[in-house]
Amino acid sequence: MKPLEPCGVRLAGTGSAVPPQVLHNRDLERMMDTSDEWIAQRTGIRERRICDPTKEGTFTLGRDALVRALEASGMAGKDLDLVICGTCTGEMPCPSTACRIASEVGATPAAAFDLTAACCGFVYSMNVADSLIRSGRFRAVGVIGVDAMSTAIDYDDRSVSILFGDAAGAAVLVRDPDPTRGCIYQRMHADGAGWSNLYIPRRPQEVPEEDRDNPIKLGCLRMNGREVFRFAVTKFRETVEDALAGTGLGVDQIAQFVCHQSNQRIIEAAREKIGIPPEKMPVNIDRFGNSSAGSAGLLLDQLRRDGKFGVGDHVVLVAFGGGLTWASGVWRI
Repeated sequence: MKPLEPCGVRLAGTGSAVPPQVLHNRDLERMMDTSDEWIAQRTGIRERRICDPTKEGTFTLGRDALVRALEASGMAGKDLDLVICGTCTGEMPCPSTACRIASEVGATPAAAFDLTAACCGFVYSMNVADSLIRSGRFRAVGVIGVDAMSTAIDYDDRSVSILFGDAAGAAVLVRDPDPTRGCIYQRMHADGAGWSNLYIPRRPQEVPEEDRDNPIKLGCLRMNGREVFRFAVTKFRETVEDALAGTGLGVDQIAQFVCHQSNQRIIEAAREKIGIPPEKMPVNIDRFGNSSAGSAGLLLDQLRRDGKFGVGDHVVLVAFGGGLTWASGVWRI
């Protein structure tokens, strides 16, 4: 067999989608014992987007984001030979959300599969897509990160419901002759021992003994906020520092740090500890909340459209979430 020629990966286009319906903190005040000020002080969130379950969801958001990414890249669905969808709120166990989206955008008979890594879904998927393109097996890959978290939220509970919203981000990655383009460094990790700190149980037997008194409904997200906060603060900083050390790049050589939007306090703590200027670690959590796998892709698309990075720039993607999982990818655009 002829040896494969080295290649790079080009970010050809990005896209995103959010539902039109806005759920403001003031709306939550009328639903539970909370306040706009209390939520904003602890999370940085003022509002989030919520799907109308009669006509929107993970599938429609992911589809719309990929359509826009294809438009931005000047490509059509038939040009893709793989679609990866990072999500933990797939509407059906079978078929995968990726299969349905691939069909809708005209990517058939492209391969398609879902990847479940909670809030790390988009970063994991980008890393996997880059590796598959470099292997020579795929030429053009559509990557989607999407979650409709409102479908897994108990709005009778304020501990979790104040945090999450619905969104999708997508990217089109293509083979490039320049091997220095694409993901030049990546890390993906998980520690399943902490699974019960952030999980969605469907049946009573899936609830650990220590969480049996939790009033949140089955089928809805449960979170040990204190443990998740501790995990996120530590892993966020460590993952960013590892990405810089692994590439030998300094903060001044990174155009943008695209971070999962979990909590503004977590982001600010890491940013200040590492010494990253605010303009290089932007936040949109105030307007969109935590959209899980949709978070990093949504922000990446917004930054690309705003001209915050361009060809030759370095961009760092970082995420952490249920699993527990954490991941990074350093990209040369």
